[in-house]
Amino acid sequence: MFSSRLLRRSFIASAKRYNSSIAGLDASKVKVTKSDILKPLVANKDLVFGHTFTDHMISADWNEKEGWMAPEIKPYGSLALAPSAVVFHYASECFEGLKAYKDKKGNVRLFRPDMNMARMNRSTARIALPQFDGKELIKLIGDYIKLDERWIPSERGYSLYLRPTMIGTQEALGVNPPSNAKLFVIGCPVGPYYKTGFAAVKLKATTEFVRAWPRGTGDAKIGGNYAPGLLPQRLAAKEGYQQNLWLFGDEHQLTEVGTMNLFVLWKNESNELELVTPPLDGSILPGVTRDSILSLAKQWGEFKVSERKLTMPQLKEAVKSGRVQEMFGAGTACIVSPIKAIEYLGEELAIPLDPSNPESQAGPYTKRFNDAIMDIQYGDVESPWSVVV
Repeated sequence: MFSSRLLRRSFIASAKRYNSSIAGLDASKVKVTKSDILKPLVANKDLVFGHTFTDHMISADWNEKEGWMAPEIKPYGSLALAPSAVVFHYASECFEGLKAYKDKKGNVRLFRPDMNMARMNRSTARIALPQFDGKELIKLIGDYIKLDERWIPSERGYSLYLRPTMIGTQEALGVNPPSNAKLFVIGCPVGPYYKTGFAAVKLKATTEFVRAWPRGTGDAKIGGNYAPGLLPQRLAAKEGYQQNLWLFGDEHQLTEVGTMNLFVLWKNESNELELVTPPLDGSILPGVTRDSILSLAKQWGEFKVSERKLTMPQLKEAVKSGRVQEMFGAGTACIVSPIKAIEYLGEELAIPLDPSNPESQAGPYTKRFNDAIMDIQYGDVESPWSVVV
């Protein structure tokens, strides 16, 4: 039997072979149309995540006979799609999320954009959408950012959130790989995920619903993974919990927290200080922030770093015996999200934050990971992860 990793490689290889004889995405052919009327900027204090969009957008169409058409940077506006477009009926859609930052010298930076491009191509391959050259899309994003640079806040903690998206646009009912697709990128200025710094969250460990499963689509960033989580999220909120802790299988295996990757810092069964995150078994999204945290932790060399299976009963026992030191979620929007409590089978488990500071909303390592990544994102610490546009 194929492993989930071999299956993913097979999807990508077949997609590349399919597209090898047709035109690839080419940033040098971009057509730029500037907006005649520029929108007023929104003050940093008034920014709401995902509610304000810049003046322009990137757009490129694809069809199976000719490949990629010349891309465009044009005024931000509505898409014209037929009611029969496959995206509406079969969830033929995937997306990415990354940010552009402005450093103290006024340079614009992207954080590990190559990883976003590679993950998006894995997502498109998984749902039979076309592949594209990630380097060319990064070039297009660079051109777009330069045109809409005024929308990138210069204050630390603020950035321009970028949302590359691909949809199937073929006008036909029928469950088949789309013969037409559209790639577009929009951007919105955003502030800190938490307006007043860290705010530790409470989780509901859900046993009634499942987010993803091995060999499914949990490792692809597709729209179809997110809508099924809305009802569990609403139910958790009614009980006073900010996020779901997604469990899987009869053993109640830990997977993700909300739409983020999960990390546990604890004293393991051998009394070693260990940072644990669930393994990439096909049900876990390979987050850019996740990879960055694992890399930093290995560089620091201060504790064991593991990607391995962990169950909720194991975590419960560790909490009760005082072995859990910190827990947090990790993702692009917030970098890290500290966890202070988990409800599991009717019992609420308290997760430590910072014993040395009762007022703190984050443990010392949670905050350290956040600060280290932000320093790189804003160019305060030079790193190959930070790409100047």
